[in-house]
Amino acid sequence: MDCATLIDARLQAHAETISAIRGNADLMKAVAQAAEAITACFRNGGRVYFCGNGGSAADAQHLAAEFSGRFYFDRPVLPSEALHCNTSYLTAVANDYGYEQVFARMISGIGRPGDILVGISTSGNSGNILRAFEVCREKGVHTIAMTGATGGKMKERSDLLINVPSTDTPRIQEAHITLGHIICEFVEAAIFGDRK
Repeated sequence: MDCATLIDARLQAHAETISAIRGNADLMKAVAQAAEAITACFRNGGRVYFCGNGGSAADAQHLAAEFSGRFYFDRPVLPSEALHCNTSYLTAVANDYGYEQVFARMISGIGRPGDILVGISTSGNSGNILRAFEVCREKGVHTIAMTGATGGKMKERSDLLINVPSTDTPRIQEAHITLGHIICEFVEAAIFGDRK
C-alpha cells in the first residue's frame, strides 16, 4: 500500500469510528453524563484524576492539563491531574509493591468522596486501572472508564462506561481524545460561561 492510499484508508477508518459514535444513542448519552458528572464534581469542590498506560497515559495527561491549565479561554484552575506523572513515585511503587498497585496506592491517598477517576484503556483490561477502580469504590470516588468496543473488565467495575465502538487501538485513542475534548469544552462552558 502506498502512502497516499494508507492516509486515505486511515482517515476513512477514523471517520467511520466517529460516525459509529454519533449513531450510538447510549454512547452519546454516556459522554453527556460524564461531562455533567465532571461539572458537578468541580462545582462541589472535588477533583478529577486520570490514569492510563502507554498512549492512554499520554491521553490522561493531556486531558488533565486541559482542565488544570485552560481549554478555550483563561479561567480559574479546575483541579485535575494524571496519576502517573511523578516518576519517582511510579517507579518506587512499581518496584516495591508491583505495577498493578501504582494507581490504586495513589488514589487511596489523595482520592476523596465525590472525586472522579477517569481510567483510559483501549482494552478495558488494564490491571492497574482495575485495582484503582476497586479502591475508588471503597472510598466513594466515582469512576469513568474510557475503553474500546467491549469495555473489557472495566465495564463491570466502572460507574460510567464510554466504550468507543472499535477494536483498532489507534482509532480508539483518537476517539478518546475527541470525546475528551468535547467533555472539556462542555465543563469549561458550564462552569464559566461560553466565552469562545
